[in-house]
Amino acid sequence: MAPGARPLLLLAVWTLGAGDTGDGGWQRRGPGAPAAVAEEERCAVERRADLSYAEFVQQYAFSRPVILQRLTDNSRFRALCSRERLLASFGDSVVRLSTANTYSYRKVDLPFQDYVEHLLHPQDPSSLGNDTLYFFGDNDFSEWASLFQHYSPPPFSLLGTTAAYSFGIAGAGSGVPFHWHGPGFSEVIYGRKVLYFPDRWWHATLNLDTSVFISTFLG
Repeated sequence: MAPGARPLLLLAVWTLGAGDTGDGGWQRRGPGAPAAVAEEERCAVERRADLSYAEFVQQYAFSRPVILQRLTDNSRFRALCSRERLLASFGDSVVRLSTANTYSYRKVDLPFQDYVEHLLHPQDPSSLGNDTLYFFGDNDFSEWASLFQHYSPPPFSLLGTTAAYSFGIAGAGSGVPFHWHGPGFSEVIYGRKVLYFPDRWWHATLNLDTSVFISTFLG
């Protein structure tokens, strides 16, 4: 474990903003999943709205994670990420799937439509990470550029770093066990939170619903 880092289980709880019941055509909640509100009430990660850059650097950037709310307006990007529109635009595109174990050893290439229609379903709780495939990272940025150009990343950056996107769609019950990497942001496209994670912060993720998300890594 990195010096000074504390293990933290980050539960990715994908809940819609108040008054918005659309899910973009994605079947959101897996069978038997607990209520999202109850999970949010147990989440110990601090939530901040209207955070200034100075506060971000002084209080979070190098020490602890934070959930950032009302940071950007990605309503246009969100609309383009509906199931119908992504299949229309990228159904024939080949995507690379990764296993859900810590180091994602196995990679599988197949058309995006095949992934959505045949593999994007709630995972069996007894399934092992190395038997679970889902789409995150490994994006062909030239092929998906028409989508990514509409994304507004979090406005905060760290000196000497550049941003790199990692876009993904995952079924309920999927995720990645404890791991760490460099700093960045993870935004839930069908949800209401942006999570910042510091450099080498140990964390794990669990998708309670079918989830569409994008991470901005600062490297």
